[in-house]
Amino acid sequence: MPDSISASNIQVNRGFLWRVSFISGLGGILYGYDMGIIAAALIFIRGSFSLSTRMQELVVSIVLIGAMLGAIIGGSVADRIGRRATLLWGGILFVVGSILAQLSPNIMTLVVARALLGLAIGFTSVTAPVYISELSPPQTRGRLISLYQFALTLGIALANLVGYWLAAGQAWRTMFGLGALPAILFLLLVLTLPESPRWLFSVGRMEQAQFVLRSYTNEAGGRLLLGDIQTALQAKVDKRWSSLWSPAARGSLLVAVGFTVLQQVTGINTIIYYGPQIFGLAGITADKSAIFATLIVAITNMVFTVVAMLLVDRLGRKPLLYVGVGGMTVSLFILAYAFHHQELFQASLGAVATACLVFYIACFAFSMGPIAWILVSEVFPLQVRARGVAAATLGSGASNFVVTATFLSLIKSAGNAATFATYGFFCIVTLLFVRFIVPETKGRELESISTKAADAI
Repeated sequence: MPDSISASNIQVNRGFLWRVSFISGLGGILYGYDMGIIAAALIFIRGSFSLSTRMQELVVSIVLIGAMLGAIIGGSVADRIGRRATLLWGGILFVVGSILAQLSPNIMTLVVARALLGLAIGFTSVTAPVYISELSPPQTRGRLISLYQFALTLGIALANLVGYWLAAGQAWRTMFGLGALPAILFLLLVLTLPESPRWLFSVGRMEQAQFVLRSYTNEAGGRLLLGDIQTALQAKVDKRWSSLWSPAARGSLLVAVGFTVLQQVTGINTIIYYGPQIFGLAGITADKSAIFATLIVAITNMVFTVVAMLLVDRLGRKPLLYVGVGGMTVSLFILAYAFHHQELFQASLGAVATACLVFYIACFAFSMGPIAWILVSEVFPLQVRARGVAAATLGSGASNFVVTATFLSLIKSAGNAATFATYGFFCIVTLLFVRFIVPETKGRELESISTKAADAI
């Protein structure tokens, strides 16, 4: 490969890449919708089935158990049968889970349906960012992977909009059933996608990989990418799960799993899943008003994800993380102070809580939200990339499950102020992790990033 060929020589069909990213992003919409719809639906499900606090936590968190299992299975499946086929299986599970949830005659059937939706989330959350990263040139990779996170936030916003729209009729079954419509569209569109050329090379299907590369990049770009892929395949990293602990992948594992766990323990999904209940604690007690406030938070999440898409390839990953996580820290401690001194705020507590949560979600949306998916998709060697993303997704799911399954109980035992102060403390830990562990990956080839990550330990 000539030395004169560099990333700047790569010319790509941007229309092709945006189409691929849009279709993969539909998986993010499904993820966001099925995660977000429970916030509104739970208000009415708990009445329909007379649920205790523990059963409410189970209905919410069972999807996370499914997502963890889906991540483990999906990582292996994506390496064995390819990225495209794994996305297809995820779409099928989304359709089945959505319909079963709508038709659930009892709480246990609903729990099973939510578990199937979790499996689908695990499949797509592992595969879609990897698929996009393996097709994208380095100068636009962050923006294209961020599109998946934007789609996820759009799914959450749509879920809250549907919840607000159907709240008057308490139509929680319809809330779940509507998720089948984008799932069917996703299935049909994935059928039009090519397979990842990097995966095709890794399984010896050289001619097909070259054909895919020629379909969206120029000759110089194709030669550069082919050379990088061939170099990556020569590295001594096998595809077993145990290889994630090898010297070549261990640093990547620390960066990816550590960051995704911290993303969850800073409290983001307590707002996504329990938004109406949190606003209820602050005095917004009407169901529809609480759902509307949660909708405002979801729209903010979506809008500020666009900010990340515009800036992440210009400013880099770490500057956005410093600003965003710093803002999250401030908003959580202000919220904790407001709950601890409710007598000082009285009737304004609801407004203060709304302002804090909107600011928190805005900061999360242009930093930790999309950058977690970007980093996880970038840092692993090619041979274990899908399994590495699966491990990070598993870590995210496990920590998300712990946070989600204990939130209501923690509020009851420790109080509102201590709960949100705890999440603020983990934001401080995240800032230290970003400073000392997370590498800057802006503008770098995928095959060189894992080498940098290996230096993290």
